[in-house]
Amino acid sequence: MGIALGEAELALASGDVPIGAVVTDASGAVIATAHNERELTGDPTGHAEVLALRRAAERLGTWRLDGCTLVVTLEPCAMCAGAILSARIGTLVYGAWDDKAGAVGSRYDLVRDRRLPERAVVIAGVREAECGALVRGFFRD
Repeated sequence: MGIALGEAELALASGDVPIGAVVTDASGAVIATAHNERELTGDPTGHAEVLALRRAAERLGTWRLDGCTLVVTLEPCAMCAGAILSARIGTLVYGAWDDKAGAVGSRYDLVRDRRLPERAVVIAGVREAECGALVRGFFRD
């Protein structure tokens, strides 16, 4: 989660919501990192999770990220949850809950929905206080 938190802090420099993401392979080696870039690029899909998945797929040469883990500082939204499923991420680890737009346990639970053909193991609440404080501080300021 430390690398993801570092990425989240990079998002602050461009005025983006401080969310960071990291993709690791089955051995735990980091294969991609990203932070929110919506403000920086003007791209509504510039969420940290989507960017990290794109970079991981490019590095591995395949969109199938079976066996990979995505670590993100905030619970993914519906768009990102869909991307996680499409990429076939095996495990999702996230820090803070997103009661407003979360799609992995708070508002919705898309990545564990048994009606869908793909699912991921979810580990929530890792360094939750620290991850949540970054986002709350951003919106407070």
